[in-house]
Amino acid sequence: MKNIFKTICVIAGCSVAMLSCKEQPGTTETTRYVMVIHGGAGTIEKQFMTPEKEKAYTDALTEALQNGYNLIKEGKPSMDAVQAAINVMENAPLFNAGKGAVFTHDGKNELDASIMDGQTLKAGAVAGVTNIKNPINAARAVMERSEHVMMVGRGAEQFAAANGCDTVPPSYFFTQERWDQLQRTIKEEEKGRAAFNDVDPRKSRIYGISEKDKKFGTVGAVALDKNGNLAAGTSTGGMTNKKYGRVGDSPIIGAGTYCNNATAGISCTGWGEYYIREVAANRMSSLIELKKLSVQEAAKQVITEIGKMGGDGGIIGLDKSGQVAMAFNTSGMYRGTVDENGNISIHIYK
Repeated sequence: MKNIFKTICVIAGCSVAMLSCKEQPGTTETTRYVMVIHGGAGTIEKQFMTPEKEKAYTDALTEALQNGYNLIKEGKPSMDAVQAAINVMENAPLFNAGKGAVFTHDGKNELDASIMDGQTLKAGAVAGVTNIKNPINAARAVMERSEHVMMVGRGAEQFAAANGCDTVPPSYFFTQERWDQLQRTIKEEEKGRAAFNDVDPRKSRIYGISEKDKKFGTVGAVALDKNGNLAAGTSTGGMTNKKYGRVGDSPIIGAGTYCNNATAGISCTGWGEYYIREVAANRMSSLIELKKLSVQEAAKQVITEIGKMGGDGGIIGLDKSGQVAMAFNTSGMYRGTVDENGNISIHIYK
């Protein structure tokens, strides 16, 4: 009787452990994920949220994952799934990408994006574009229809338009809340005041964050298709009040985006200067390849190293076996996963 009771306890204990693992994406070998996305890392705290705002972000992230998953389920390549997911987030003013892009010091919206194919290691990127509705589409066009990897400014805009990417007037990217955010940031510089003292984030449609965080909202996606191929992409509006043609890590292959079937697909979000110095996405890939770290261990190490340098943000990754990582050193990161059975999971806080 004692042996039977002992056996029952062991089985029950294992079952509880498995359920616990499933609550933390990326920590279990039993769940095979096919897509992971992020909508930016920053000072995202429950106290700044409202139920309506939380639902808006959850709905947008869910739609992005569902659109990507539908294509994977149909047998489409991972590249299509990444592009579809990022398009959803670029079209939503909630995120600092596409429609919700932040303003430069001169009151303009300058957008960056990159995409990479894990099977061929081909990549494409654009930086400083002002009239491309979906910069991730332009990045893919550069990858597939040119001999180059990166194009910037007016040249990138001309190339994208000539290759079928939708163009819009720069005014398309204007949102009042991002404009007000720029004005508060400029005021902070001029008067030495903390800009967040001038606004209640709970009354804002887009902020679940402290106004001190000017680099929040970059979006990214990584997908694994039925053929075992990975793809990764990242899109951003950059940093509020950026000057002098500043470009962050998002369009830089190896810094903000990297993808290799042999290791993982990776997308970053955060203080771009530190990710460039760390060559963060490629660093994570190298840790997997050379030190044989898991995707979770590699992501954690990269974020730790960035933190020691003084940077903050997050990183997502997905490897060829369907294991996922979502690491960050901020109080929150908009993020989500979908597994091979279509189960979607959305997370916001730490």
